[in-house]
Amino acid sequence: MSVSPEKRPLVAVAALGGTISMVPGDGEDHAVPRLTAADLLGDLGENLEMDVRAETLAGISSASMDFATLIRTRDWAARAVDEGAEGVVVVQGTDTLEETAYFFELTWASEAPIVITGAMRNPSLPSPDGAGNLLAALTVAADPRSRGRGSLVAFNDDVHAARWVRKTHSSHVEAFSSNPAGPLALLSEGLVHYFHPAAARPAALPLANADFSGLVPIVESGVEDTGELLETLVKAGVKGVVLAANGAGHVSAGSAEVIERVLPEVPIVVAGRTGAGPTFRGTYGFRGSESDLIAMGATMAGWLDPRKSRLLLHTLLATGASRDRVEAEFRLRGDLA
Repeated sequence: MSVSPEKRPLVAVAALGGTISMVPGDGEDHAVPRLTAADLLGDLGENLEMDVRAETLAGISSASMDFATLIRTRDWAARAVDEGAEGVVVVQGTDTLEETAYFFELTWASEAPIVITGAMRNPSLPSPDGAGNLLAALTVAADPRSRGRGSLVAFNDDVHAARWVRKTHSSHVEAFSSNPAGPLALLSEGLVHYFHPAAARPAALPLANADFSGLVPIVESGVEDTGELLETLVKAGVKGVVLAANGAGHVSAGSAEVIERVLPEVPIVVAGRTGAGPTFRGTYGFRGSESDLIAMGATMAGWLDPRKSRLLLHTLLATGASRDRVEAEFRLRGDLA
């Protein structure tokens, strides 16, 4: 696709660190974040049919990602779009990349795409994948057909919707997948091939005066789960809790007793721990079933996994959302019916 000089799109790139930026120092064996945004772009800019504005905003492992960094990055990206960027690329580590992508999906109001990418192999290893992933992300961000699609992940020549994408392998280059929806697009011969037109997105959640202090933990259900950990967390003052529940949204009878006691104090969202499939709403009726939990006032996450549910719940609580608003947003964003 040839682009005339006067119509070259501008893409803004924010580098936050991660494996893609990590190399060992002189005489060192272990890779740490060292490369800047300019280093990552390297010679890519010479062959791009776009203009690129790049800035290094952080140099951290994504395991240390926090809301302050996410908000600062989102605000930087919004300013870049206001100043003429037609798309934004965020480069970071892969450990929490799916959470970053979903946070932007929740809070990104622009029609311009925001594309997140990184690498599984640092530049000192054979066949590093960072440059290819960055080039793919730039290509996606500059493509007019990416507009209106919100937050996207470009990785290993696949393009994923933030709502569905998950990291599913600790080391393979094909670490990200979107089970069961599948990727939105793939890249081939330098072009983006979308499989479906852009769909309507829920309105972005406002962040004015948001307060992300306080804890919103994920508690996973399992064999001989008595609910004691949940009760301890509530007594410690958490703002809300996401339960990574069994099956289609089930907990033990003991946990159900605790949930019924603590629900007046904190909102509880029930997500499935399986990694695929929704929480149910009306199939089972035993103590601790989805019907039982809904009758108590718990919110079901639908198709959102526990990590995405935590991002949504924490963001809602940070902006003072009521219980009714929490329920409505999870129905809007988590259900497909």
